[in-house]
Amino acid sequence: MLTTEVRYFLAVVDAGSLSAASQHLFVATSAISRQIQQLEDKTGVPLFERHARGMTLTEAGRIFERHVRQSQQAMESTLSEMKGRTALQRTTINIACPDGLAWNLLPALCSQFRQQYPSVSFHLKVGSSSQILENLNRGGCDLALQFCLHSERRVQVLGSWPAPIMVAMSAKHPLAVKSFSLQDLSSYPIALPDQTTTVRQLFDLSCQLHGVFIEPMFTCNNFSSLYHFLMLNPLAITFCSQFTIRSESNDPPFIMRNLLNNTLAERTLQLHQLPGRYQTASVRLFINFLEKALQQHWNRSSDGTIRVR
Repeated sequence: MLTTEVRYFLAVVDAGSLSAASQHLFVATSAISRQIQQLEDKTGVPLFERHARGMTLTEAGRIFERHVRQSQQAMESTLSEMKGRTALQRTTINIACPDGLAWNLLPALCSQFRQQYPSVSFHLKVGSSSQILENLNRGGCDLALQFCLHSERRVQVLGSWPAPIMVAMSAKHPLAVKSFSLQDLSSYPIALPDQTTTVRQLFDLSCQLHGVFIEPMFTCNNFSSLYHFLMLNPLAITFCSQFTIRSESNDPPFIMRNLLNNTLAERTLQLHQLPGRYQTASVRLFINFLEKALQQHWNRSSDGTIRVR
């Protein structure tokens, strides 16, 4: 249902350059460039900023892309419903999320949902907070699930749950069975995510406020690496939320504990969508499922100590 101009426009947006779009579409670069120029002539504004290494959207381009994707989704959903395929139609739900949620929780919840609705598929787009927000505002995903330090503008909040930062350690760690402060952690190897995460931002802020200096022994922007560093170093400590690692074992190798620190509690897990975005029947079903599952997960883990498998 898309014109050639709009189809080529979206291809360049997704690929990031004319040459990459050309390889994807099997169309000459000059033909794509010509269609983009015609589209810009019709809109009366530049849609891309041209750089040596590619093309990025202008503000007008982002607005146009968001409108096109919303219109495309609404049309596809309308056609599906006209054909009688509503809740059980074969569809893909696109979700943007941070690395911590993609590591364990979301794959498990998506699998559980597919047991009820096997015709629904999922595509997780993992990124930083800024990348998730950009993806959502561009209309590149149906839903975004991310940790927030404050209320996000330009999004519709569908659900919010407390997500304090917790201390994760071996169940046999010396601090596992006694009270401890932030200063006490400085005696042990610390593994931390990088500065783009809310975990690291709140941890650094808390150390600054309490006059504590802790130099991490291991940093990484991938939670799987932090987790395995913990497995290989019995005295190591890392930080995450109760939503990052599920607690399903009575005899766990790890536990997570709350640190009595108000700064580390100033965070929520929020479910976002773009305001006014059309929800297919499948997305509506998944939103209801996700809200109930996350609330149950929070209720099970709100006592301050979590045993982790």
